[in-house]
Amino acid sequence: MSVANAKHTVLDPGIPYTGPIPGGLHPGEIIIIQGTVPPEADRFQVDLSSGCSTKPRSDVALHFSPRFSDSPRVVCNSLLQEEWGKEETLHQLPYKRGAPFETIILVHKNGFKVAVNGTHLLEYKHRTPLTRVDTFSISGNVRVHAIGYIPNSAIYSESGDLDLPYKGSILKGLNPGQHITIKGQVSMYPHSFTVNLCNSKMENIALHLNPRMKSGVFIRNSYLDGSWGQEERELPFFPFSPGEYFEILLLCQPHQFKLAVNGSHLFEFRHRVQDLSSIDQLEIMGDLELNDVKLW
Repeated sequence: MSVANAKHTVLDPGIPYTGPIPGGLHPGEIIIIQGTVPPEADRFQVDLSSGCSTKPRSDVALHFSPRFSDSPRVVCNSLLQEEWGKEETLHQLPYKRGAPFETIILVHKNGFKVAVNGTHLLEYKHRTPLTRVDTFSISGNVRVHAIGYIPNSAIYSESGDLDLPYKGSILKGLNPGQHITIKGQVSMYPHSFTVNLCNSKMENIALHLNPRMKSGVFIRNSYLDGSWGQEERELPFFPFSPGEYFEILLLCQPHQFKLAVNGSHLFEFRHRVQDLSSIDQLEIMGDLELNDVKLW
């Protein structure tokens, strides 16, 4: 994942590093840490804390510590009122001595999700209010190339998972230049599925996508002020097949959406809602299984 869209980036910091998290943390945001583990590494740690006081020591909402010696493992914990809580230990270590890594910490309402090199590693439930977290620290045997704070880089799922019907909040609405990726698999005996970009307050649908597998039609429309607009159906080819994996890439441009499936451009859809920031919800339902949904 690129740090190019970060709201704040720290490049090549000296270790140990401690710095503020601009604006604090909110559900749907991501922290990216790109670095390298030295060949002789014993351990390193990432701490998300409330301030950076040493006496008394600040509360630590997430202490994340990969450890290489003895039995390789990852230890997570929290420090509250200068007392450590119960350790959560994962006897699995995706980091390798002498190798580069990318760690992603995804902020959820109920906890942190951590992925390393593109693969989910663990989930850690919040033990302290997320609103108190304002400081990032990294120390130990590690070299860091970049730290990036990316706002709303993952759409915040209201249920916390990818179950259908899926409803995700786009916390600050859409902006030109943003992409939405939807990865999934069509059901074995499908009729259709639906993707809606909505305004949750007015019940308007700025973009309604409805591929119908039986008829090979891909409908695009909008639902504004209580009525449907004119359907758009033209298509160079129909990209979905029963049981097949797919990746939808939807690009938001100043005047239109552009959509591609599995790397092939399909169509444009001119905006019928001009205030893109009012588009604050993504809905997905129908005959498919979701693997991943992201906004970046």
